Amino acid sequence: MSEIVLTVEDIDPLELFGQNNSKLNLFRKAFPEVVVTSRGQKIKFSGKKKATQSAKDKFEQMVRILKEQKTLPMPVLESLLEGKIPFQAETGGSTGGGDHVIMYNSSGKPIKAKTKNQQKMVAASEVNDVVFAVGPAGTGKTYTAVALAVRALKNSLVKKIILTRPAVEAGESLGFLPGDLKEKIDPYLRPLYDALDDMIQIEKLNYFMQNRIIEVAPLAYMRGRTLDNAFIILDEAQNATETQIKMFLTRLGPSAKCIVTGDLSQIDLPRSVHSGFKHAIDVLGHLEGITTIRLGAEDVVRHRLVRDIIIAFEKDAEKRKEASKPKAE
Repeated sequence: MSEIVLTVEDIDPLELFGQNNSKLNLFRKAFPEVVVTSRGQKIKFSGKKKATQSAKDKFEQMVRILKEQKTLPMPVLESLLEGKIPFQAETGGSTGGGDHVIMYNSSGKPIKAKTKNQQKMVAASEVNDVVFAVGPAGTGKTYTAVALAVRALKNSLVKKIILTRPAVEAGESLGFLPGDLKEKIDPYLRPLYDALDDMIQIEKLNYFMQNRIIEVAPLAYMRGRTLDNAFIILDEAQNATETQIKMFLTRLGPSAKCIVTGDLSQIDLPRSVHSGFKHAIDVLGHLEGITTIRLGAEDVVRHRLVRDIIIAFEKDAEKRKEASKPKAE
């Protein structure tokens, strides 16, 4: 038996539930195995784990449509419950009419899922609580993940954002960097700060950071916590050990969303230490609510040469792999 409680804020309950609970009753009819009860701003789903999770995910989509379109007509709800609404329609106004806009940055410019696999990553996060995004540098994994987190926060689907990275030394010595612990670690977290700077006005971002609505911290700081009602991103996960990945994923609360990004071609761990990210993909990829999106050179959105560089390195790695195979006598 599973039980999930969602808190729905800044929503007109009449528009969400309908006159005389007509929309809520339609929702209940779509999930007969789940007991759905509402009290104030809290919605409780009780039943078998898989059915309860599905009901919760669909209800979150209802809330998202209502927040973004300011209305949830009965025909739209019926189509949503029947699975007839694709991702672009579900996110309504935020997609700019199906052109894959995730949100608008602090300058009012659209942030889009620019490639097919970035679009898959966005769509996957809509229906899964944990998404593994695997791919080389420049494919937009981190930026897309942060945009999804900021959108969820702006739409009040979560109460906070937690961004984390393992502080692994990529050829440099952390101990010899100048400053206190925060100043030593901040360079590792800089890409996350850069993405936030582009998406949120500086005054509001400072407010979010000071009030811990947005947290940016090393992976080691996650130990012992329960991360709930939050959108959590673990970046550079290829440099997390198996123990760290297990520790991180077991922090998730019932109302958490999580994206784990990494590049398995850039593992900076000692040779004797296995990447926990690769292990997690192999062990957990089949579980309900977890999916893996693989990005490649075709998803590179940086300088045109970056794609060619990645392809060249991939070809070289294949040659070395073939050359290292024992020759048949």
